[in-house]
Amino acid sequence: MESNRKVLLILCDGMRPDSLAACQNPYVDHFRAQSAATLSARTVMPSVTLPCHMSLFHSVDPARHGILTNTYVPQVRPIDGLVDHLYRYGKRCAMFYTWEPLRDLTRPGHLCRSVFASEKELGPVPATEEILAPALSVLRSDGPDFAFLYLGAPDELGHDEGWMSPGYLQAVSHACDCIRRVTEALPPCYTVLVTADHGGHGRNHGDNCPEDMTIPLMIRGEGFAPGSALPGDVSIKDLAPTIAALLGVPANRDWEGRCLA
Repeated sequence: MESNRKVLLILCDGMRPDSLAACQNPYVDHFRAQSAATLSARTVMPSVTLPCHMSLFHSVDPARHGILTNTYVPQVRPIDGLVDHLYRYGKRCAMFYTWEPLRDLTRPGHLCRSVFASEKELGPVPATEEILAPALSVLRSDGPDFAFLYLGAPDELGHDEGWMSPGYLQAVSHACDCIRRVTEALPPCYTVLVTADHGGHGRNHGDNCPEDMTIPLMIRGEGFAPGSALPGDVSIKDLAPTIAALLGVPANRDWEGRCLA
């Protein structure tokens, strides 16, 4: 399979679907009108950041990849993640992130560009700003086939002040501003996926309740009708096979998700 398309995946950590309307950022409606979307996609249990990211990139449940907390352990029966799989097909991948454990989503040497800024040292919003400039530069000029942009501030403010608190909603709105800045600068060949790893309630997450388990997904690009609805049973495990298909690459045989394209 051949494809001239490129893909950008933007993940806002801890972004509940209902926060998109509640944050009152005007770009939400603008981007959603350009996208196929669902506000009822499902993440995995435990609804914790690293297990959810591993399931997104490896398209299997945590019980299979073996990551059940935010501490990485090597897989007993290794499954290629999205970046490793794309690398085998000659695709160039990049990551821009502010939470250090995400380095283990891919094996060493499989990224053409990796930029990290520490939330612990700089704070969640300043760290995000630190990665945006290189992300914009790389996406406009270098053009990796697949790029992953992680925006961690909503999760940090959820833990600090509570999910759906004013500070949390401000962090979601800032994430939406970041999405606008990046997507408005992208070449037209990019399909953009915007999602979250989990939601949250109170000042925590990790439970099987709807507030923790339900995530949004918006996909803007060729083949996704603007303003249309994605199927209601979308899983976070569907993202890796969907992204691979958009890049003209077959899904890995071990992946459990389905292609949405």
